[in-house]
Amino acid sequence: MTAPTTRKDLMIVNMGPQHPSMHGVLRLIVTLDGEDVVDCEPILGYLHRGMEKIAENRTIIQYLPYVTRWDYLATMFTEAITINGPEQLGNIQVPKRASYIRVIMLELSRIASHLLWLGPFMADIGAQTPFFYIFRERELIYDLFEAATGVAEYQKLITRNPIFLERVEGVGIIGRDEAVNWGLSGPMLRASGIEWDLRKVDHYESYDEFDWQVQWQREGDSLARYLVRIGEMTESIKIIQQALEGIPGGPYENLEMRRFDRLKDPEWNDFEYRFISKKPSPTFELSKQELYVRVEAPKGELGIFLIGDQSVFPWRWKIRPPGFINLQILPQLVKRMKLADIMTILGSIDIIMGEVDR
Repeated sequence: MTAPTTRKDLMIVNMGPQHPSMHGVLRLIVTLDGEDVVDCEPILGYLHRGMEKIAENRTIIQYLPYVTRWDYLATMFTEAITINGPEQLGNIQVPKRASYIRVIMLELSRIASHLLWLGPFMADIGAQTPFFYIFRERELIYDLFEAATGVAEYQKLITRNPIFLERVEGVGIIGRDEAVNWGLSGPMLRASGIEWDLRKVDHYESYDEFDWQVQWQREGDSLARYLVRIGEMTESIKIIQQALEGIPGGPYENLEMRRFDRLKDPEWNDFEYRFISKKPSPTFELSKQELYVRVEAPKGELGIFLIGDQSVFPWRWKIRPPGFINLQILPQLVKRMKLADIMTILGSIDIIMGEVDR
């Protein structure tokens, strides 16, 4: 009888694009030595829809319905960055009341995004209970006290849980210099000891008028990224409460600076216009210049490089999605880790393939 031989070859495994822990149609080609990860190659593009070229063939108003398909868990941020660029090109002043309303909606969206990150992340590493709870707060996001209670509840339930700590503490460590060199942003950057938040750096909207702190950690591991996001939800609640208390009166729209093309149409009162909906889309002329605008989205720096040429269509529209940039470091983080750690590390990065593939 011959003794069985042990294979020492490396094994190549496909994870995704249908794997439930891939958070979308992401494919990872993983090289394994037993349970140890030797190499990892992310394969993108399964959700590519040509969002940038679509933008260059639409007016800003026509393009707005498309942008919520980038990061479909933080749609307020994709809409905000889409209108911030044209506003700056046209030198349009946003009324104070409108700015406060934007801050409230952005921070509500930040909380909702972080909640929907937390639930699947915990499910990825084996904790099912928070996954069911997060939908309660997500549905009641406009009730600020419910949201505040929910954050405290998660901290009590998760943060000191020994099984959770065993899965995330010391896993996927990113050093301070590494985070900068890879161009990381958002919680990925702040969890590595860098206190950088565009709401403080760029002073956009009305964030300077509120009392809040940038959340950051030094350790750079998956636990630190969790703690940053939990802390940001608490800070968002503080911002929303202050904005609701201090929201000024006045108009929410700058009617004097409206740039919509108001063509005089003698047939506007005709039957076809009023009842068959043959209405032209309002146009917004983009002046001949270029600029880069950015906001601090829940996942990091969401930016648009925009070139106008005195037309209603952008000449160039380039999206800088935070998830695409943050995902670059994944192969480095999972090398020499266990196969099960891939779920923890990928989950802690927090990607949405709609914005990664665009």
